[in-house]
Amino acid sequence: MQPTRQIPYLERDGAELALHIFEPPDGSSTAAAAEPRAAAVFFFGGGWTGGTPTQFYPHCAYLASRGLVAISAEYRVRGRHGTTPFDAVDDARAAIAWVRAHASELGVDPSRIAAGGGSAGGHLAACAGVIPDRDGARDSKPDALVLFNPVTVFAPVTGLTADDRSRQEGIATQLDGQDGAPISPYHHVAASAPPAIVFHGEADRTVPFRTAELFADAMAAAGARCELHAYAGEDHGFFNYGRGDAFFDTLRAADEFLASLGYMEGPPEVEAFGWDEG
Repeated sequence: MQPTRQIPYLERDGAELALHIFEPPDGSSTAAAAEPRAAAVFFFGGGWTGGTPTQFYPHCAYLASRGLVAISAEYRVRGRHGTTPFDAVDDARAAIAWVRAHASELGVDPSRIAAGGGSAGGHLAACAGVIPDRDGARDSKPDALVLFNPVTVFAPVTGLTADDRSRQEGIATQLDGQDGAPISPYHHVAASAPPAIVFHGEADRTVPFRTAELFADAMAAAGARCELHAYAGEDHGFFNYGRGDAFFDTLRAADEFLASLGYMEGPPEVEAFGWDEG
């Protein structure tokens, strides 16, 4: 499970950031290769401090086998670049905008670009989806969201238990005292939000499950599509490859969600994919 190629998409503060691209093989289960394909751009987790694009290699390899151009993106993190979540959000938007701007050379349909990620990476995807870019540009907005235990609340909110508030305060330390409201997806949900699917463990000890419920409720109230898949007894990162059946279950549901949007055709092929290859 290795990318077909890596392409630099951005250089900031001396850091060159690349997209790890998985291209569909010939004869995949969607449209012919000559036709533009849907794309999915994933952002890894790691608390905006660490992490690597390899986290989403399994997801990308599988989705490429289903006909998507699947991408795992690099972005700046505190541990390597001394940055904050605000910088990471800027990078994520730049990654999506780059894919859309280069859709023709990538063989991608610019109107079918999903964004996804886990934890901090899910936060970046959600921000790109529901929070307008600072310059008003729309080329960085994904057309769908696939979120795994994402951080969707980065500012005060009602409806949390004392334990949940404590976890939220821990997450907020990454802001270095800055106001998190500008990058708090829950606080920006509107009818224009792209359709989303959210996977979250009910026993998550890092990102409270209640915040996922609040986000899904806000999406529903705004009239935007949002599917929340709750996993009883599961903690943070339960969806990762190698962590058990939940990986396959979440990937199958993500496949069905994207297929419902016209990103691929036919039923999921999770069981048929060669997981031991590469």
